[in-house]
Amino acid sequence: MKRVLLFCALALLLSSATAGAADTVKIGLMGPMTGSWASEGQEMKQVLDLLAEELNAKSGLLGKKVEVITEDDGGDPRTSALAAQRLQTQGIVAVVGTYGSAVTEASQNIYDEAKIVQVANGSTAIRLTEKGLKYFFRTCPRDDEQAKVAVSAIEKLKVKKVAILHDNTTYAKGLADETKGLLKGVEVVFFDALTPGERDYTAILTKLKAKQPDAVFFTGYYPEAGLLLRQKKEMNWDVPFMGGDATNNPDLVKIAGKDAAAGFYFLSAPLPKDLPSEEAKAFLTAFTKKYNSAPSSIYSVLAGDGFRVVAQAIEQTKSADSNKIADYLHTGLKDFPGLTGKISFNAKGDRVGEVYKVYKVDPAGQFVLEP
Repeated sequence: MKRVLLFCALALLLSSATAGAADTVKIGLMGPMTGSWASEGQEMKQVLDLLAEELNAKSGLLGKKVEVITEDDGGDPRTSALAAQRLQTQGIVAVVGTYGSAVTEASQNIYDEAKIVQVANGSTAIRLTEKGLKYFFRTCPRDDEQAKVAVSAIEKLKVKKVAILHDNTTYAKGLADETKGLLKGVEVVFFDALTPGERDYTAILTKLKAKQPDAVFFTGYYPEAGLLLRQKKEMNWDVPFMGGDATNNPDLVKIAGKDAAAGFYFLSAPLPKDLPSEEAKAFLTAFTKKYNSAPSSIYSVLAGDGFRVVAQAIEQTKSADSNKIADYLHTGLKDFPGLTGKISFNAKGDRVGEVYKVYKVDPAGQFVLEP
């Protein structure tokens, strides 16, 4: 009899746990919580936690509380695939993330085969949306759009010779190729890759200097960009450097030092402080109140927009069905008032409209929007 009662109690406990799990709408977050891009991932989590908290303070979604389920991809494609496999077994309706293009690419097919909507926030490589994946979207723009702005910025510098340096990642190589293909009337005197994660880039800087470029465009990520700037200054090489949107992170200045970072140009969606909408201002106020500082990265805010468009799709379709959510995002979402501006998606899942701006690091290490 005792065994029967124990069995019944366990069955009731498991039943209650299952019911409790079904009482939340789960939205996944996949980002680099550890590794060289950890500051990006940790702020992504802060943003989604805040937005979920605000949503739950109202009515949640479908009459249920929203729960954010986070997995760390470590900024690494292999870890990303494992993180995606873990997330897709946890009953998530959709997933926001991730930051790096190669890291996102390693997870795309996993989510697509599981029919889970994925909204990337920092993955700009062109080929990510050229695969015909129904459930993939991104709130950031594509590298071909970024390349057009890069070429315009290079031309404004009135240079005759430019060096293009990448890191062979999906994102960096793609942006480098696109920019090189669009440049007219400017000679590309160097086009090669460094190895990310190294601590000394003086050898490749020496090769660059020997080509005597009037400017250098680095399409890799901020940890390497910071080192390049610092070591370039140590070499007493005074040449303008410009970076792609993956160099947009305050840690760039910490790594390079203010003196070495001053004068560095980079491309980016508008920084949080430069977002003009009322939605953005209200969000920045709430974020600062909760975390005692403003968000430092636009990519965490783009992750927030991923969360918000998923929530809008669930709310408008009154459903957690992935097909209905994907169909709504493709055709029903028009000029949604996102934190980073109006959001609509095309048939490929790309965000519609121009987003990129040019920034310059001032002597105080601040990122200033170029006119």
